[in-house]
Amino acid sequence: MPRNDQVTRQWFLLQALEKPGGATIEELTQSLPPDYACHSRTVRRDLEALEARFPIYTDRVDGQIRWKLVEGFSRVPAVQFSATELMALVFTRDLARPLEGTPIKESIDSALVKAAGALPAGAEEFVQGLQGWFSAGIGPHKTYREHREKIDQLARAITKHRTVEMRYYTASRDKTTRRKVDPYHIWYAAGALYLIGYCHLRSDVRMFAIDRIVTLTVTNLPCQMPLGFNVGEYVKDALTVMCGGPQIEVVLRFDRKTTAWAKNRIWHPSQKATIGEDGCLTLMLRVADTPELIGWVLSFGPGASVVRPDVLRRQVITSAAQIANQNDPRCHAMMRQLRTTESRP
Repeated sequence: MPRNDQVTRQWFLLQALEKPGGATIEELTQSLPPDYACHSRTVRRDLEALEARFPIYTDRVDGQIRWKLVEGFSRVPAVQFSATELMALVFTRDLARPLEGTPIKESIDSALVKAAGALPAGAEEFVQGLQGWFSAGIGPHKTYREHREKIDQLARAITKHRTVEMRYYTASRDKTTRRKVDPYHIWYAAGALYLIGYCHLRSDVRMFAIDRIVTLTVTNLPCQMPLGFNVGEYVKDALTVMCGGPQIEVVLRFDRKTTAWAKNRIWHPSQKATIGEDGCLTLMLRVADTPELIGWVLSFGPGASVVRPDVLRRQVITSAAQIANQNDPRCHAMMRQLRTTESRP
């Protein structure tokens, strides 16, 4: 049995023991999710293992043996936060908003409710006053309330090392395909959740937007993440999300106005930034060659130009011309000239 299965099952048992009155062996066995169902003897062994680390005891109630946590242990002993530290924790609620609909967000909300309840009398009104001058903007993001079941299924498949079958919609091709995927990791980036795993259809590790998984089934087929695979290494070349393309060196030059707000930002861990004598920023970074590079450069408007590579510069010019053409039909001539230039050897 995989070690992760045992640890996860014991986590579920602890959750059941946190409830008032504890539980019998039979109730604990029945409380386990279907994926972690086991014999009552296994539950008993788990409880004996947990006893070595947690204050668990047995109590006879109405002729039944009930397993319980020592009273008060289900609530972590009070940590000595200052009032301002507790208020800072309450402020983090907005930062977790992109995870709405996931078990993670529910746990954060529960913890923050308790933190707010621990504030001194009158502090809640003070916090509301602070919100008048300080708040956290989280930018564009997706919500996952309607995808909760899929997230739960993927979490269990990853824990139990099971292949999943799914119908997946690929936006760039406007096409839905059937996939078998060995799930490795759920990754949160740029306001969205992604599944990283080995795709049997493409015979390669791929990334899947969870909100574009149309249907999902956890199979009984075992799978295993390769020993040499590292999630951090896999995503390190991504500018924001897309990865898997060849690594290229990108150099951008910014005008003075754009430099003023772009120079102190971390766009990618590999970046090297220099300010010239003219006050303009030159930014060099090594990232995966993916379509999101074009959109990123265009997001700076006329404030940034591509120094290299040449192919990225041409792609940016073509995309800019297409945008102009969509907004002004008089730009057809520009598009014809670009196509003629690109067709030359």
